[in-house]
Amino acid sequence: MQVYLAGPDVFLPDPLKMAEAKKEICQKYGFEGVFPFDGSLDLTNLKPREAAMQIYKCNIKLMNHCDLIIANMTPFRSPSLDAGTAFEIGYMTALGKPIFGYSNDGQLYGERITNKASETLDDRGMLIEQFEMMDNLMLEGSILQSGGSVVYETVEPQNYYTELRVFEKVVAIAANQLFN
Repeated sequence: MQVYLAGPDVFLPDPLKMAEAKKEICQKYGFEGVFPFDGSLDLTNLKPREAAMQIYKCNIKLMNHCDLIIANMTPFRSPSLDAGTAFEIGYMTALGKPIFGYSNDGQLYGERITNKASETLDDRGMLIEQFEMMDNLMLEGSILQSGGSVVYETVEPQNYYTELRVFEKVVAIAANQLFN
């Protein structure tokens, strides 16, 4: 089974090192990991928007061919996950494929909101989700509805985006659910 490996890992200084490490873990559990950079792309001489559209089309094609997704939902540049990863979770939901997620941040979404006016309102007067979920209810809900799981634990701050212990846990859960 092919696993689409979604997440902000593509923004790491050495994303291919992370891709290889994740693929090794996937292989250990009987999966073939597919990283967003795995498609054949030539972005030479393309304008930024043209390159972006080529990457988009390539990633859609990769997701179409994969059997499931494992999404790195570790908060990225906000209290929530990477927006592209949220899209990929939604896309795979629409395809009816199993979704598994993980985060290297053990806090619930509402706990990560720092600009609070109160326990239930942010400093702009907007309600803060209080559903005891790791991220927005539509994201975690789609994972649970697909039969997948979400695993989240706190890791050392210096390893926030590179620690693979929680990733391996969710890969093991996926293998157990899908191969047994």
